[in-house]
Amino acid sequence: MPTDANRSPFQPLPGAAPVAMVQIRFDDRLLQVPAGTTVAAALLQSGVQRFRSSAVSGAPRAPYCMMGVCFECLVEIDGEASRQACLVAVREGMQVRTQQGLRSFGEPAAATVAMPMPVEAGHDA
Repeated sequence: MPTDANRSPFQPLPGAAPVAMVQIRFDDRLLQVPAGTTVAAALLQSGVQRFRSSAVSGAPRAPYCMMGVCFECLVEIDGEASRQACLVAVREGMQVRTQQGLRSFGEPAAATVAMPMPVEAGHDA
């Protein structure tokens, strides 16, 4: 089915009842998206084709499974990195950003890294 280069194939069905819309920001774009949809569905419907870049090669990535298994839809939502866009519902004023490569870990995240358990006396490691 041929489509316009700027038009997403993810559109409401013809004759579908009108849906309330919310405004979100994706990178530098303001988008009007259907309330009650996931971030992934809303971005795809808005024509977004690149959600993140691969940590290894930098290749563009976008949703694949749409059910939280593949992790290809990772984005930053309201300042929190590595959120699965297919599992988060949009809400008014949400700020979504493309995730570039690996998530950077700050001090709070590093503090939660497991430390090796001490060896008890009388037990070999």
